[in-house]
Amino acid sequence: MKNKFRYVAWLALPAVLLLPLGAAEPGITRKQADQILDELKQIRQLLEKQAANPQQPGEQITKAKVSTEGAFAMGSKDAPLTMVEFTDFQCPFCQRFHVQTFAELKKNYIDTGKLRFVSRDLPLDFHPNAMQAANAGRCAGEQGQFWPMRDRMNSNPEKLDMPSLLADAQDLKLDVDKFKSCVEGQKYKDAIQADMLTAQQIGANGTPSFVVGKTTKDGVDGELIVGAMPYQLFDQKLQQMAQ
Repeated sequence: MKNKFRYVAWLALPAVLLLPLGAAEPGITRKQADQILDELKQIRQLLEKQAANPQQPGEQITKAKVSTEGAFAMGSKDAPLTMVEFTDFQCPFCQRFHVQTFAELKKNYIDTGKLRFVSRDLPLDFHPNAMQAANAGRCAGEQGQFWPMRDRMNSNPEKLDMPSLLADAQDLKLDVDKFKSCVEGQKYKDAIQADMLTAQQIGANGTPSFVVGKTTKDGVDGELIVGAMPYQLFDQKLQQMAQ
């Protein structure tokens, strides 16, 4: 299935575009800065081919309902709120969310029983290792190591080639041969494509995308948020939704 998604990373754009060519933003390496600049070039090319406009701050709220059945989830099943992330492990903006925002969400909301966090896949077709990484996460999940593998891949989007994934599997003490066979055989391709179709249906047209709202019997009923948002925005949203 051809992936027709694009990046919508409006929050990240100003900081990146203001970077001098010879310097990197504090907290990221020159290599990461160059990678982001390359991503922005691809975003521009994609947007020139598409007539749709990206979601912008202040636009009307987009409601969305998503099932969490069968997805990897972190946090209490009884949490009143749920957040579903559609992620691409090769996406630098997904990395930004994971490194700068997720830890605070985990500490203040997930670990305290206020929020259940669910991971779903949205690999973009211009990322050559994204589909492989999505499979790798699920294959590690077969051996009870989805979240540690997810953390490694989200933290290092430039290390999603097969040798790097196998090294991660070995470090996590997985059955490496079983893991390799699972990834190379694209065992979860259909399930990943089902996630991609769900994302398309609700208007999640970039990565990372989130559906945040009230927990339901089979998922979440809330609003769609597209882009690498800061912790403060999620904190404000979650406080409002908890009332």
